[in-house]
Amino acid sequence: MKNKRVLAALLIAAMTVGLTACGGSSNSNGSAAGTETGSTKADGDYEQVTYAYSTFNNIPTEEDLDVVEEEINKITREKIGVEVTLEPIAFADYPSKVSLALQGGEKIDIYESLGDFNNYVSTDMTYELNDLLDQYGQGIVDAIGEDWLAACTADGTIYGTPTLKPIALTPMVIYRQDIADELGLDMSSVNSIEDVTDILKQVKEAYPDMIPLAPVEPGHIGLDVTWGDVDFLTDSMYSPTGVLMGDDLTVTDLYSTDIYKERCELVRSWYNDGLVMQDAATTTSAAAETMSSGNYFCYIAAYSYPEADTAASLEAQCGGYPIGAKMIGDAYLSTGDVNMVSWMISSTTDVPEAAMKFLNLTYTDADVINLLIYGIEGRDYVKNDDGTVSYPEGEDSTTVPYTAQLSCGTLGNYFLMYCLEGSDPASLDWELEQNKIAKTSPAMGFTFDSSSVKTQYTAVNNVIKQYMPGLNCGSLDPDTEIEKFVKALDDAGYQDILNAKQEQLDAWVAQQK
Repeated sequence: MKNKRVLAALLIAAMTVGLTACGGSSNSNGSAAGTETGSTKADGDYEQVTYAYSTFNNIPTEEDLDVVEEEINKITREKIGVEVTLEPIAFADYPSKVSLALQGGEKIDIYESLGDFNNYVSTDMTYELNDLLDQYGQGIVDAIGEDWLAACTADGTIYGTPTLKPIALTPMVIYRQDIADELGLDMSSVNSIEDVTDILKQVKEAYPDMIPLAPVEPGHIGLDVTWGDVDFLTDSMYSPTGVLMGDDLTVTDLYSTDIYKERCELVRSWYNDGLVMQDAATTTSAAAETMSSGNYFCYIAAYSYPEADTAASLEAQCGGYPIGAKMIGDAYLSTGDVNMVSWMISSTTDVPEAAMKFLNLTYTDADVINLLIYGIEGRDYVKNDDGTVSYPEGEDSTTVPYTAQLSCGTLGNYFLMYCLEGSDPASLDWELEQNKIAKTSPAMGFTFDSSSVKTQYTAVNNVIKQYMPGLNCGSLDPDTEIEKFVKALDDAGYQDILNAKQEQLDAWVAQQK
């Protein structure tokens, strides 16, 4: 497979010739364990690496981005003989833009999976990393550990490096604290998605013109994070195609289960009662934007931080309104949770060694990762006396020239990032403990190879895109549409995927004995 990748890289190079929360470190000296000093090419040239990262914040202007890029390159030139081009991409656009860029031969050397790990592997878009990690990525290996790297492995080959962060995601309601206080809402009584209903009704009664519940992102009202002990078997939670439920090792069609219908009926009742954005299935707006408008009360999402820290980190992103957070379930870990946000090197890269050297710095060098997240000190953020950082006076995340703060859990090593003002550095201990104690899927470490059912995956995903947003957001009636949904899945070859997953899972289980 590697030989194919090398050939593809040479072909693309021949064709194209001539033609961008809280961490645990306030360290400013940028220790770089596991890195090695690089040397420049002849005449002072440097290896050129393009780093494509998703951002939930505004895309900076080219001029403002260049300043951050140059500060990073001052470090990388000296330490690894590399210059980096930053390519921040809006989160909603990231999967499609990166996939098209890779298929079209555009220069992207490092990119993130964002829940699409299997697809990138099965379509041969990612470089084999075993040798690169041994030679240039030991800092990553030391930081992550072999167990987590195993979640990014297929048939003994490592294809990605998971972000080092609090990874045990807990479903929460993120809400306007000022409105909850004004109405005397008992948020402590909200312990499940079903408990949310009464809160939404109270808000609607007091504020008839307010929409109580916003989508967390287009087409997703929060159901995706509230299934409980469900392993998506390395699919994206937004398009599962065969899951495990509880401790049962039988691959199951989620859409035919009672719990799927019950949850869709719940959201349908919210929709009919005007408790949820009516065009949530088709909107292009995400939670931070809608909450900032002041016309929404809450949204449902999953976070890996304590409630208070989660609320503090989101306040600036939600228009500055006082924000609260309430857990409505428990964390559950599966292979997909580990490799959901994993970093890959493109199979068509012409600088694999340089790419790995820079990727290694994002896990080991505090200066590099904080430049990527926060930008330029004094311009984009300021340091406080307690060691936390905040936006300059009169500024916020929407007005500073550069910030990727909302991407803090997706880039490199979270525990080297500065703590944002309002978060508690002591919470790091809690977050690390959650990684250890969260309930774990019996299939942890299993990675599904979808290459034998590529055609079926394409057809099935098209069906999911047609039905799931409307069912998840209440605009489709589950009493009539789930049956149509399931039939369309079957017609698209869904059973082939279920069978392939079960066969591979059974073989994997046998190997563990």
